[in-house]
Amino acid sequence: MIDELLRPFDYEFFRNGLAVATLAGALCGLIGVYVVLKGMSYIGHGLSHAIFGGFAASALLGVNFILGAGAWGIASALMINGVTRRRLIGSDAAIGVITTASFALGLALVALFGTTGRSFDAALFGSILGVSAGDVALVAAVAAATSGLIFLRYRSLMFTTFDPDVADASGVSTARLDALLMVALAASILATMQVLGVTLIAATLVIPPTVARMVTNSFSRMLAYSTAIGATCGFVGMNLSYHLDVQSGPTIVLVGATLFALVFAVTGARGRQRAGGVTARLGPMRANG
Repeated sequence: MIDELLRPFDYEFFRNGLAVATLAGALCGLIGVYVVLKGMSYIGHGLSHAIFGGFAASALLGVNFILGAGAWGIASALMINGVTRRRLIGSDAAIGVITTASFALGLALVALFGTTGRSFDAALFGSILGVSAGDVALVAAVAAATSGLIFLRYRSLMFTTFDPDVADASGVSTARLDALLMVALAASILATMQVLGVTLIAATLVIPPTVARMVTNSFSRMLAYSTAIGATCGFVGMNLSYHLDVQSGPTIVLVGATLFALVFAVTGARGRQRAGGVTARLGPMRANG
């Protein structure tokens, strides 16, 4: 039994995939806290689709995937941030317009010209087969950079997340911090696309912080719990993916969804109130953060 469980570790592609899945889960869990608390859960779904447009365009033009899709994703993230800050339309509308247009353009380019290089299906649904040591290094670098940003600007980011208007009036550069977060989010999505796929990244950004929110009112603990939950879902989901012969992205998300259902049932009304009142009950969380 033990030999069967350990057998996939004999393969380099699995070890690379497991490392990426665990790092990707931790990364998405960490930055997902800000996404959820800012009430922008839809942005993970939207930006992943926007980056797919960059994937299609870079494949068509023969440009390096990381450079092409990365530039496309960061540009989309900054456009969303710029439109949202002007408050002419809501953030959900800005995300919808910009990202769906980018995704539609990517689909049109694929339909008209086809793609070369990285698999279309792998970009959409995730696959461990193409994960290399370079992918592990890329995700690790993005995770380290994002963790460094959050560690160095922890207080300012917390202030901006809970009271952006007051933070802005107090001299905190909320525009720059929001832009940095959007760039970090775009980089995280780009780095984790190979394992999770475009269609499932949003779930990994939302499920870990939502579960963490149901068990704590402390902002600092929510960051730690969400990161740990994301890493655990990635590790367990990757192992199940191999043994069940199911794509890695769906398996990781289903592990997270199962954990959410269990915590939802165990924590009862109090946990559900916390999860449902993320934006309405920031005061108690801030006081304990």
